[in-house]
Amino acid sequence: MTTTGKQLFTTLEADGTLTLEIAESTFPEPKSNQVLVKMEAAPINPSDLAILTGAADFENADYSPGKVVAKMPEPFNSGSKARHGQRLPAGNEGAGTVVATGDGDMAKALMGQRVACVPGTAFSEYAIADATMCLPLGDHSAEDGASSFVNPMTALGFVENAKMDGQDAILHTVGASNLGQMLNRICQEDGIKLVNIVRKPDQAQMLKSQGAEYVVDSSQDDFAAQLRDAIDATDAFYGFDPIGGGKMVDHCFKAMEQVAVSKMTEYSRYGSNQQKRMFIYGRLDMGPTTLTPSYGFGWTLSGWLLTPFLQNAGMERVVRMRQRVLDNLTTTFASSYKKKVSLEEMLTKDAILDYRQMKTGEKYLVTPQA
Repeated sequence: MTTTGKQLFTTLEADGTLTLEIAESTFPEPKSNQVLVKMEAAPINPSDLAILTGAADFENADYSPGKVVAKMPEPFNSGSKARHGQRLPAGNEGAGTVVATGDGDMAKALMGQRVACVPGTAFSEYAIADATMCLPLGDHSAEDGASSFVNPMTALGFVENAKMDGQDAILHTVGASNLGQMLNRICQEDGIKLVNIVRKPDQAQMLKSQGAEYVVDSSQDDFAAQLRDAIDATDAFYGFDPIGGGKMVDHCFKAMEQVAVSKMTEYSRYGSNQQKRMFIYGRLDMGPTTLTPSYGFGWTLSGWLLTPFLQNAGMERVVRMRQRVLDNLTTTFASSYKKKVSLEEMLTKDAILDYRQMKTGEKYLVTPQA
């Protein structure tokens, strides 16, 4: 038996026309270890906006009920050549109730249960998901569980990555975000020192009220000195950055090197050999990453994505991480939302112009059944 329902699609044409539309879809019967989930809640994450909005001009787009047509400027359009002409679903994660299953044992065990899942098609009334990537939510609501994968597993992944690399201190460049607040709670629980960078005094106050010890405000004149002091106090030569573009990574490497040089007993014209590592895990700033190497000769900049990390971390570690998220879903890993929108409301001008800004602490939640 097939199921029909509304689903959001995004299509980018070769001429730069980007169309977002709600359309009627047919969902196949789940096979083997697949489940069909009636989606009840799905967050709009920064990772979703890459294919939803990208750099398109939504200020001057053409809006009609359930449909938006915008223009993608260059060089962003040709940079997305691989997706030209493809009608793509969207929505990395969400939560809902399993209404049909394949014949695999793991799938059948989930029948009728509310689960969090990562279907990649969550902005939809129904979604096919892999049972191995479903988290039974027990008594938790769909709203509680909607953001239980991407942010919690990413924040936990940072801490697990640091432990695997023998680090006991982390630097994070967007400390006040939903993910940043989670990371702050995890680090307190695990005894990991955390340097939080924020952009505003009220964000600094909020984090301090949540027990954060090292909070550095980039809007302050003495930002560089504050950052050096925090790194000096924690030995945080290991950091994560979702901004990507601009100079934030550069500021961090510079401060790390200045702290390392201040601890050297002998001068070296090459700078320190302190290993410094930064991971870029997002693109809040689409511009180039600006580096002005003067960081000694022991620094590494790499990308970090959740899926490859989970593939490399090993099943035992991943199972442990998922259990920890479930056990602490409404405390350590709680998410908050600025607004709830239906699929149609998601495609209104006001909503798009608001959620695409990715403002700290202002996440939207989509309720596909509304």
